[in-house]
Amino acid sequence: MNDSPHPVRKHPMKLSTSVSLMLSAVIISVLLVVHLLYFVQVSDTARDGVKDKALAVARTLADVPEIRHALTLPPDSGIIQPIASAVQKRNDLLFVVVTNMDGIRYSHPNPDVINHHFIGNDIDPALLGKENVSINKGTLDKALRIFTPVFDDNHHQIGVVAIGISLVKVTEQVDKSRWSILWTVLFGMMVGALGTWILVKMLKRILFGLEPYEISTLFEQRQAMLQSIKEGVIAIDDRAQVTLINQEARQMFLETGTEINPRPEHNQPPQPLIATLCDVMRSGIARRDEEINFKGRFLLSNTVPVRSNDVIIGAICTFRDKTEVSQLMQRLSGMVNYADSLRERSHEFMNKLHVILGLLHMKSYTQLEDYILKTANNYQAEIGSLLLKIKSPVIAGFLLSKINRASDTRHLLTLSDDSFLPDNTNENQVAALITVLGNLIENALDALAGQADGEVSVLLHYQNGWLACVVSDDGPGIPPEKLEAIFEKGFSSKGEERGVGLFLAKQQLENLGGTIAVESEPDVYTQFFVQLPWDGERKTA
Repeated sequence: MNDSPHPVRKHPMKLSTSVSLMLSAVIISVLLVVHLLYFVQVSDTARDGVKDKALAVARTLADVPEIRHALTLPPDSGIIQPIASAVQKRNDLLFVVVTNMDGIRYSHPNPDVINHHFIGNDIDPALLGKENVSINKGTLDKALRIFTPVFDDNHHQIGVVAIGISLVKVTEQVDKSRWSILWTVLFGMMVGALGTWILVKMLKRILFGLEPYEISTLFEQRQAMLQSIKEGVIAIDDRAQVTLINQEARQMFLETGTEINPRPEHNQPPQPLIATLCDVMRSGIARRDEEINFKGRFLLSNTVPVRSNDVIIGAICTFRDKTEVSQLMQRLSGMVNYADSLRERSHEFMNKLHVILGLLHMKSYTQLEDYILKTANNYQAEIGSLLLKIKSPVIAGFLLSKINRASDTRHLLTLSDDSFLPDNTNENQVAALITVLGNLIENALDALAGQADGEVSVLLHYQNGWLACVVSDDGPGIPPEKLEAIFEKGFSSKGEERGVGLFLAKQQLENLGGTIAVESEPDVYTQFFVQLPWDGERKTA
């Protein structure tokens, strides 16, 4: 025997944790991609900004009249050096150098190199009249160097202005831009975290504080409950659309050949169940234990509106075929008759015991012997013969109760000598036979109510898995024009609220694959012929 405990079902991650992790991963991934793209773009923008600034300074110096004039003088004239030094300090530049067309310096942060040739061949494009940007190293540190040609009033090139910006300065500018990116990323993460927290709170409120695995468990339990209950369940929303229907209700629709269409077309009336649901949804008033005629079936339904925050959002109906309730009532009626019969027999048996006791006290042994023999013979004739023919105790007790019932009404109910009924463990077949015999015998006794010494005869014959049953009486009979209508629901000659018995009998028989037919001649006889499958085996009495 395996005593190992059942494995514990592991609960998945909570909704708040899973949503937070998922959204955090998405937000961080997006921010990282944006950061990388923005970082590259900002770095290029920062370098371009520094370059444009230096180029603007160089162009401005190239247009200064004093510099143009000084380039026509010797390099050591001392006119350009003060101007270049002032611009260098003002704009925090590494150097501001002005050269003539031979590359000879007119200015430099180190005055000792004035009148010397400019170091670096990146000045060559500028000497040819083209602006140039490069990274190179001269007498100072490695720098971003910008070259702009200088032209005179006749647009003849007379020199070059060179601006140098230390790469350390360029890096500092880029780093400042990067810090702005970092603060943007941090702000985005804070906003994303706040949005995630708000989203989780909203989801929890919408889901009534339940976790996803709890919702799935409740849904599975709800589905199992809906499919296991015997009643049919159908629900609609506020637009009269069917939102829920269980297997029992679906089976009823299939058996009646009805399509589930809550919105009738061409102004046709909706199905009774859907119409009731719509009425309850509009009125907001529940309907309890209401009987609905649905395609010839009588349903017992309960319909209530569905509310959310005091607003009607739909309606739900539970229903059950009233035929089943009537069948249960028929079976209960048979059991009651059986119990009454046993009670009467018990009283009769006690009376006989008292007679026997009295005869013993009186020592009337001859009369006692005659009384016991007579009682035994009556039992053998009435009860013993019945039990020999009918092997099913339930059917035997039922027939015994009907025999007593007929005797109470001063009529005779007889069981044919050719009858034989084996026992049966199929409760549906036994219940169907009780329903059929009960209705046919009661109808026959009711028909004999107006005449004396009426007789009802019952024949039960079993062969090859089928049971043939004949119930006949010598009552007033049935008019020919009514023979076809007696099996219809509601048809009765006994007044209102009747006409269900034969309808139930025929329905039960047809469900089991059996048949029922009738023959009648007015004022002569009426006979009902019944056939139904019977799961019994014939045994020798």
